Amino acid sequence: MNVPPSAPVVLALDFGGTKTALTVADQHGTRLHDLTVETAAEHGARASLKRAVGAARTLLDGREPVAVGVSTIGIPGAEGVALAPNIPGWEELALGHELALEFPGSELRLATDVKAAARYEHDAGALKGCDPGLYVNLGTGLAVAIVAGGTVVAGRHGASGEIGYNLRTVADVGRDSGDRIPLEDVVSGKALSRAARANRSAELAGHMGEFIDELAFHLVNLAIAVDPQRIVVGGGMVRSWAALHAPLRTALDAAVPYPPQLVPAAHPYDAPLLGALALAVEAARTGT
Repeated sequence: MNVPPSAPVVLALDFGGTKTALTVADQHGTRLHDLTVETAAEHGARASLKRAVGAARTLLDGREPVAVGVSTIGIPGAEGVALAPNIPGWEELALGHELALEFPGSELRLATDVKAAARYEHDAGALKGCDPGLYVNLGTGLAVAIVAGGTVVAGRHGASGEIGYNLRTVADVGRDSGDRIPLEDVVSGKALSRAARANRSAELAGHMGEFIDELAFHLVNLAIAVDPQRIVVGGGMVRSWAALHAPLRTALDAAVPYPPQLVPAAHPYDAPLLGALALAVEAARTGT
């Protein structure tokens, strides 16, 4: 789509553990240009941010966005991004401050990626009309978002739904996080990739079965606690939906008093980016 050079545009960025997705759109949210770059986490936080900003400048082609919406792994705050170990240094990087320096004339909004995705799926995707609903992200990491009363539940510190830190066994009770293996280390795309590098195909098939069983265990307990109308699954592992759906469906039906619906997200691979775009459009409209 050709847009006059003087027409206002917005920028959306989704910072993930392995890639950063970007889009430039008009002020109504119509996407004009998209780009995905490797996060290159091994080079550290500042290098990852510099790479993303450079990609954004390429997409913007000399324009300055009226608003920037950002979704990121972890919980963005004034001093850094909490609970974001996948990019070294990301937790110490004041992401909002750094982006405000890069785009000083833009309204800026930041959100946790899974919560941004859940909000978008509730507004315009597979969670629309569901109350309550659960959004489960099966990507590089593992997290969920709870939508209740039309609102994504944040929690006291913004950490609601960070089930990657869940205890896995009774033996984990009372242990510090450094003395146990958290759930995300065994149930995530990152965990499967690590297993694929270490194991032969037959062993990997067995690992996948254990992966699904443990995911089902936690998903069932979460469904019992929340009593959702629908569970929506997004993230890169939705590409394996055929393998995931039947065992998860069986586990939910067997144990949850009122089994919820279970469906893939309407936008399984880019809901966090679309959520960031929605934040940018909202910021451009309200300016507050």
